[in-house]
Amino acid sequence: MADLRISYNILTGSIPSTIVNLTNLVTLYLNNNNLSGPIPEEIGFLKNMADLEMSDNILTGSIPSTVGNLTNLVTLYLHKNNLSGPIPEEIGNLTNLVTLYLYNNKLSGPIPKEIGNLKKMVELGMSDNILTGSIPSTLGNLTNLVTLYLYNNNLSGPIPEEIGYLKNMADLQISDNILTGSIPSTIGNLTNLVTLYLYNNKLSGPIPKEIGNLKKMVELDMCDNILTGSIPSTLGNLTNLVTLYLFSNNLSGPIPKEIGNLKFLGELYMSSNLLIGSIPSSLGDLKRLANLSLFDNQLSGQIPKTWRNCTSLTRFFLQGNQLTGNMFDVFGVCPNLTYIDLSHNRLSGELSPNWGKCKSLTSLKFSGNLIAGKIPPEFGQLIQLALFDLSSNFLVGEIPKELGSLKALYKMSLNGNQLSGWIPSEMGKLSNLEILDLSANKQTGSIPEQLEDCLKLHSLNLSRNHLNGSIPFQIDNLAELQIMLDLSFNMLTGEISPQLQKLHMLEILNLSHNKLSGSIPSSLENMLSLTSIDLSYNNLVGSLPNNKAFQQGTFVGNKGLCGKAQGLQPCNSMPINNGEPKKRHNVIILIILPLLSALFLLLLVFGISSFFCPRTRNAEGQRNERNLFSIWNWDGCISYEDIIDATEDFDDRYCIGEGGYGRVYKAYLPTGQTVAVKKLHKLEDGEQIDQRSFRNEVRALTEIRHRNVVKLYGFCSHRRCMFLIYEYIERGNLANILSSDEGAMELDWVKRVNIIKAVAHSLSYMQHDCDPPIVHRDISSKNVLLDSEFEAHVSDFGTARILMPDSSNWTELAGTRGYVAPELAYTMRVTEKCDVYSFGVLALEVIMGRHPGDIISSLLTSSSEVGQNLRLKDVLDPRLPNPEDQVGNEVFLAVSMALACVYANPQNRPPMQHISGKFSTRTPSFPNPFHTIEMSQLMEFQV
Repeated sequence: MADLRISYNILTGSIPSTIVNLTNLVTLYLNNNNLSGPIPEEIGFLKNMADLEMSDNILTGSIPSTVGNLTNLVTLYLHKNNLSGPIPEEIGNLTNLVTLYLYNNKLSGPIPKEIGNLKKMVELGMSDNILTGSIPSTLGNLTNLVTLYLYNNNLSGPIPEEIGYLKNMADLQISDNILTGSIPSTIGNLTNLVTLYLYNNKLSGPIPKEIGNLKKMVELDMCDNILTGSIPSTLGNLTNLVTLYLFSNNLSGPIPKEIGNLKFLGELYMSSNLLIGSIPSSLGDLKRLANLSLFDNQLSGQIPKTWRNCTSLTRFFLQGNQLTGNMFDVFGVCPNLTYIDLSHNRLSGELSPNWGKCKSLTSLKFSGNLIAGKIPPEFGQLIQLALFDLSSNFLVGEIPKELGSLKALYKMSLNGNQLSGWIPSEMGKLSNLEILDLSANKQTGSIPEQLEDCLKLHSLNLSRNHLNGSIPFQIDNLAELQIMLDLSFNMLTGEISPQLQKLHMLEILNLSHNKLSGSIPSSLENMLSLTSIDLSYNNLVGSLPNNKAFQQGTFVGNKGLCGKAQGLQPCNSMPINNGEPKKRHNVIILIILPLLSALFLLLLVFGISSFFCPRTRNAEGQRNERNLFSIWNWDGCISYEDIIDATEDFDDRYCIGEGGYGRVYKAYLPTGQTVAVKKLHKLEDGEQIDQRSFRNEVRALTEIRHRNVVKLYGFCSHRRCMFLIYEYIERGNLANILSSDEGAMELDWVKRVNIIKAVAHSLSYMQHDCDPPIVHRDISSKNVLLDSEFEAHVSDFGTARILMPDSSNWTELAGTRGYVAPELAYTMRVTEKCDVYSFGVLALEVIMGRHPGDIISSLLTSSSEVGQNLRLKDVLDPRLPNPEDQVGNEVFLAVSMALACVYANPQNRPPMQHISGKFSTRTPSFPNPFHTIEMSQLMEFQV
């Protein structure tokens, strides 16, 4: 036998060593099966072998050194397995090898320098492993090489200058490593190069001007490095360039006008650098430019009027610069524009009615400028607009009633202007509105009753206006209000309605600085989700509701209130009117006045001494040190030293867990609160491990306010250590609870379905309510924590990715094995659908009581007997009795949706918003008896 092909089957087990008997074998294809175990050493005896393909299996162990005996090999495909260990140096014996694919494994150690012996090599793929060490200079010997994929490893050191010998190279991808040093000028010799990916390394120094020699280049990506210097004007020679990514570096100087020569350019990303000067008018000549991102630089001057000609623009980002000028006539009609952000510049003038003709707009953000005048009513014609932000400008006049036509709008921010008049009743037509912020304006009149029709509102902020009257709308209609209700600093009157208790998901309630009267309804103690409440400076009387949030809230300025909150008298010590008010008041005045006088003199002496007697250097140093410590949403004062004291300098006795990035400690603070502190590991040289993980977690969690996401109270970036402070979640992670028989039995079906719902709601919030969206990337049972009431909280955002609209969102593989979406094995692009897949796996695990493992692939394979005959009752956690009645229907729905989330093709997975919505509606009943339901029926159920 010379040719053996058993591909695309469901072969299992290991490769038998008896394969050595097929001594005449020339071609062996065993790819796309479920083969496991190691590659047998005996494979080296098949010396006539020319083509060996074992990819897309689950092979383990190392690559045997005997593979070096197969000197006739032309192609060797071992990619997409679980192979580990080093690449054997004997691979350098395969001098006839043309194609070598080892990507998507767990291979470690250095790339052997003997790889340079393979001078016939055309394609070399070693990406998505954990290779370390430097790129060997011997790669320069592979002068026939056309594609080189080394991305997503841990390779370090410089890019060897010998890379310039590879003059046939068309596709060079060495991104997502930790390469250092400068980009060698010899890279300019690769004149056949079409794709060059160097992003997400630590490359420094300037972009070599020789890059301009690569005139066949179509895609150039150098983002996420620490490149410095100016952008070379020679980039203008790359006239075939379609994408140019230089964002997130330290590039300085002006944008070269020669960029305007790139007539085929469709995507230009130079954001997050130190670029200065004006935007060249030549960029307006790029007729094919669809995506432009220059945000977070130091660009100044006016936006060129040539942008009126760029009708191909779809996404446009200039926020965070120092741009000036009148924007009234800069832009013409942009029929294809979907997203524009000019926020935080110094643009002035008035808004043009022409914006109403940009019919494709979904997001319009002009906040933080000097824009004046009125909001044109023509904005009401943008029927696809979902995000509308004109906050922090100088807009005047009334809010146009035409904005009520924006039926797709989910976020409207007009706060921080000088808008006046009544809030138009047409706002109630915004049926998809989730966030409405009209705060810090001059709005008058009463709150329109029609706002009760905005049933999807999550956050409503009307504070700091001149609104009067009572709160008129039926507050219980806004059951989705879960983030904020802020009506503070107005002139509202009347009593607080008991209906407020129906906002059972609300986290922030602020009605302070109004004229509200009466008592606080005791029914509000049912608002268990509240984390912050401020009713200060009203005319409220009586006692506080018995609720933790009310005990920690702010109620000063209400003379008739009593309770356990700070600043209030206990209810049993309130003074009783004995019919002698004048006499009592006189006594109080006689006591208080002398005390106030003495206090005033004391403060005066202290102020003068502080002015003339500066603090010691040591005190100053301590204050600076504490400035590195950031706290928000905190009751009281806490410092770096408090955390050190509470954990006794992170003593092991306080450690409650450990992960890849750090250890977690339980800390009892002087305030009486208990928190969890995650301290990042240190490397041997004292440097912190993976500061990107630290920044990711801080950045993501500061964007998130959701009851089912663990709250980040603060963080410390200190020279001694880095740590994050979270709320303490009592019961720990879901994985540990499910692994314990006692814990699993305590998790009945109602609790389990609620856990699945909570995770679904939190992911929907992150993906659809956060702007930009946030992808967690490591949803697993270890990263779901349960509190004392068994409510779920998603944790550990160290690998989270904020999906920036100007980014390709390519990244390294991250996540927990068994939960990672399959497409991440062959692509680096992160999307929301990655978390959808992980959620599906997690939901099945919660129902089954264990990780679903191979059951997923069996269920999704039409030829699988397991998938065809398996019943729902057979996969349920056997430690619980089968669910009945309505609970059974909810389990049925949960499993149906979980299966819809684990399809291999991400396009077939539903969005999390849809999943979350299904859990919020009436659960459908399944007509068949529960014990007869087959898994195949669940897969056919339309979710």
